[in-house]
Amino acid sequence: MIYLTRSEHFNAAHRLFNPEWSYEKNEQIFGKCANENWHGHNYELLVTVKGEPESGTGFLIDVKQLSTIIKEYVIDTVDHRNLNVDVDFMEGKICSTENLAIGVWNQLKPHLPEHVQLHCIKLYETPLIYVEYYGN
Repeated sequence: MIYLTRSEHFNAAHRLFNPEWSYEKNEQIFGKCANENWHGHNYELLVTVKGEPESGTGFLIDVKQLSTIIKEYVIDTVDHRNLNVDVDFMEGKICSTENLAIGVWNQLKPHLPEHVQLHCIKLYETPLIYVEYYGN
């Protein structure tokens, strides 16, 4: 089994808030991240796939093909967007990094070639904070 990781970058704004809570409770739980005027991050996305290399190329997947899939189904949707307002796959969800990583997984999984398995989504919100998601 070989593991291959592709790194991509995007910028996006969001707001952490739960519409079922009061303004005060949202501020207490989420602090500055509950600011109704949003805030942004420079996200780093690492997508790891796994499988066996094909005999004809020695590749698990052509990295250009993997990059195209990531860009088409994730980056083009989230880059320079408001995650709470502009991104369909985040609709109705609290826009935490955890929920975003799950959303990215769900966006990518159906579009990978049959012989390639999605292994991990690692999403850096800042250089000091990241989440990893390995599917359900």
